[in-house]
Amino acid sequence: MPRFVRYLLPLALFLAMAALLYRGLSIDPHLVPSPLIGKPAPAFSLQRLEDPAVTLSNADFKGQVSLLNVWATWCVSCRAEHAVLMQLAQSGAVPIYGLNYKDERPAAKRWLQQFGDPYRANAFDADGRVGIDWGVYGTPETFVIDKRGVIRHKYTGPLTHDIVRREILPLVQQLKAEQG
Repeated sequence: MPRFVRYLLPLALFLAMAALLYRGLSIDPHLVPSPLIGKPAPAFSLQRLEDPAVTLSNADFKGQVSLLNVWATWCVSCRAEHAVLMQLAQSGAVPIYGLNYKDERPAAKRWLQQFGDPYRANAFDADGRVGIDWGVYGTPETFVIDKRGVIRHKYTGPLTHDIVRREILPLVQQLKAEQG
């Protein structure tokens, strides 16, 4: 094998890997599709954050269009989106359920007392197992669930007023208008 080929092959492999990594850096995480879109919400039953004697399950979503917001007290972005969730909850446009993810119950309860509670109810997912079933890989993440309990949209990252206005509310209105 000629000497220059011995050097060109590793260089070519390095350049190919660098190109793939560069491409990966340009992917917007908000646009990563969820394999759960169009499928029933994963089955779960967890203790409620507010009252461990009561549970919240995927059955609570049926019969209404709703949001499931995955959040945690240790999540800086969750704090950034909290005012948006409070305003959305106050508008009454759509019920918001929370999935408190890999957190501590006392810290989460204090957080909601301090900043306000936009959630109709919160499931407490201390070990993150339910989050895994939902395909959660970070917080915050928000799912739009239709009347039949089917996931219709997932937004990764903190919600903003603009995202709620452009993406979430139009879809909620469309799903509310659908039969079933």
